[in-house]
Amino acid sequence: MLSFDFEYYKPASIDEAVQLFQSLDRQGKNPSYISGGTELITLGRVNKIVTGAVIDIKAIPECLVLEKQGTQLVFGAAQSLTVVREKQFFPLLSKAIVEIADHTARNKITLGGNICANIIYREAVLPLLLTDSTLAVAGLNGLIQYPINDIFQQTLQLDRGEFLVQVITHKQETELPFVCLKKRRQWDVGYPLLTAAALNKNGQIKLAISGLCSFPFRDKRMEYSLNNRSLSMKARIEEAVSRIPAPVLNDVHGSAEYRVFVLENTLQEILAEWEGAGDA
Repeated sequence: MLSFDFEYYKPASIDEAVQLFQSLDRQGKNPSYISGGTELITLGRVNKIVTGAVIDIKAIPECLVLEKQGTQLVFGAAQSLTVVREKQFFPLLSKAIVEIADHTARNKITLGGNICANIIYREAVLPLLLTDSTLAVAGLNGLIQYPINDIFQQTLQLDRGEFLVQVITHKQETELPFVCLKKRRQWDVGYPLLTAAALNKNGQIKLAISGLCSFPFRDKRMEYSLNNRSLSMKARIEEAVSRIPAPVLNDVHGSAEYRVFVLENTLQEILAEWEGAGDA
């Protein structure tokens, strides 16, 4: 049960949502956009989220688009993870989604909600980083598209009053060979130690990781190391690990040392997928 009361609004257009946010903000209601609302309930119960008004974007048509448009795939931010996965437009995204929470939760969690969530994992971000997807963001300046690798830096860098409307991905990027591995201390339950997603584009490996640090990331220095075939496989992995961009998590789910050990083995699996066993 939530310890605070809030007003509920369900605008029918992008402009109505943006203007509503501005009006409620001026009234001091600290409004929040929601789509699935799962995080509001979870974090609201422990007062980590407190708001006087919520703006539900599920009635905005642009937020519900889920279709192929020429050479692009367009995913509305208010579509549930289950619906996105069942469409099977984007195999790597579908694979990442099926590992998030459980089926009941995925029916409620939305694509935009996972991308913008406070939880550290946000596995749906990984395929988008690897495919250089574009995010359509609404705000006072209208609907603007940004490359995800520009606007997603640890978290989605939105200005106050902005919200995510759509994810746009080039179809050809979704057809590349991929690997997506989720590693837990226990085989099929509990929070992950890490999730690693990789694409093979023209023989070059692209890598994104969740759960290793306090945010999901794609690091091109790590990719450079993994693709440096002048080194042995072992040396490439060691160099990539040395370039982890932030402190490795050390918590009840696994120590930093154990997570690094799991990462090393995961990277070996990824390299072996496309290069064979290689040398030591």
